Amino acid sequence: MDSIADQSKSLNRRLGKNDRERMDQYTTAVREVEKRMKERQDWERLPKPTTTEAMPEDPDSPAQYMEKTELMYRMARLAFETDSTRSITLLLDSNNSPTIRVPGADISDGYHNLSHHGKNEKKLSRLDAIDRQHMRLVGNLINDLQNSTDGNQSNLLENTIVMYGSNFGDASKHTTDNMPVIVAGGRLKHGQHLAFDRDKNYPLPNLFVSMLQSMDIELEQFATSTGTMTGLDVA
Repeated sequence: MDSIADQSKSLNRRLGKNDRERMDQYTTAVREVEKRMKERQDWERLPKPTTTEAMPEDPDSPAQYMEKTELMYRMARLAFETDSTRSITLLLDSNNSPTIRVPGADISDGYHNLSHHGKNEKKLSRLDAIDRQHMRLVGNLINDLQNSTDGNQSNLLENTIVMYGSNFGDASKHTTDNMPVIVAGGRLKHGQHLAFDRDKNYPLPNLFVSMLQSMDIELEQFATSTGTMTGLDVA
């Protein structure tokens, strides 16, 4: 940008009003990219974070799916604690897992087959055990974030939004509407269960807009959103 600054100024003097505005939009956009690249380079040169926690051991058996999930949550919390990243996405691929081992439950089938339960009581009971263990683990993650601080000694959960959900509203039927979603942390209003019209529900991107705005990101629309999610006002 520095090398073409004089040329762009000379060109601007010969342009009409509309073209000057377009030129300004272009140069501003390029400057923003240049600024982000510089900030990323500075961040990469920062000293690597350290931790007193021991090196984790990856469970050997595929049946130790829950142990693997718990390990990933621990790594996510450490990543936020040390400012190693600002965003984490985890795919909990139960669908391709073999028999999942859950303490106190007798499970002898894979999750995918169990999810097509057809109202079978035995399958529903085993699904219930798996889902309850998932909720315990995500609950532990939220508690760990609440009991941790970031680099500025601020409560980590207050500066982090955790969104936990499914790609199906009903896995047995493969329906993709009315999907269950849990949102914790950040500056959103919590401690409530929001249920909407099952036939005229909000688009899921409305939730994303609410989450982004709560983090002071000025965005009015995302994907197919029609606004924000009612009931999640900033606390």
